[in-house]
Amino acid sequence: MRRWAFLLRPSWLALIVVVLAFAYLCFTVLAPWQLGKNSKTSRENAQIERSLTAEPVPVTTLLPEQDSAAPDEQWRRVTATGRYLPEAQVLARLRSIGGEPAFEVLVPFAVDGGPTVLVDRGYVRPEQGRVPDIPPVPREPVTITARLRDSEGVNPGREPFHGDGALQVYSINTAQIAELTGVPLTGSYLQLVGGQPGGLGEIELPHLDAGPFLSYGIQWIAFGIIAPIGLGYFVWAEVQQRRREKAAQQDRAQADIRGDAAAGKPLTAEEKLADRYGRR
Repeated sequence: MRRWAFLLRPSWLALIVVVLAFAYLCFTVLAPWQLGKNSKTSRENAQIERSLTAEPVPVTTLLPEQDSAAPDEQWRRVTATGRYLPEAQVLARLRSIGGEPAFEVLVPFAVDGGPTVLVDRGYVRPEQGRVPDIPPVPREPVTITARLRDSEGVNPGREPFHGDGALQVYSINTAQIAELTGVPLTGSYLQLVGGQPGGLGEIELPHLDAGPFLSYGIQWIAFGIIAPIGLGYFVWAEVQQRRREKAAQQDRAQADIRGDAAAGKPLTAEEKLADRYGRR
């Protein structure tokens, strides 16, 4: 066991802890994080592909009640007839459309015989960093075609505020907007397609790109495997180095003993045994 005693030194203990912690993070946090993003992207791409050929359906078939959400039907085209509620209009700020900053304009829409849904009218570009004049929505009942979208998470530490005459938020979270406006909303919201009543700049569909997340996830798994193997190699190399050093010391000791004997110097009993058995 003495040959393994070096593993109890502080430097080796620290290295072992770091390697094991890194491997643990690779398998439990980093790889699942990237693989989860890959699964989400693949799911979204499949939903977009289905939506391109599926015929629009009435929104009430997917969002029949006020607390409804349809995460499995994201990007599906739906139709709705009802009225906009312009007094509850909200702006989503710090959005990027086509690589440029934009505001997305959000207005509740009361569906005839159904729930009230949040509608993303599209986007407007800021003017000198400020909110531009936004065309009003129709006051009369209209029929719109839109795509179902999942509600986004709330950005922590970024509170909604009133600015430039508009209520502004940092994410399209229907629960937060319902609380701010006092208008109950469904869990999913609608994003208008082009050419709709009340529509603004059309938000294009995302590109169908799986991204690098799968390869990143596999790389983190590989790192989690390689790190302990590398640690094992360094331990093995250290043991081999110590064996070579010990053998070299024994060879030097035997050479010293033989040199003393050749010079006529009497050998002690211990040196005689060492010379006979090749050890001290």
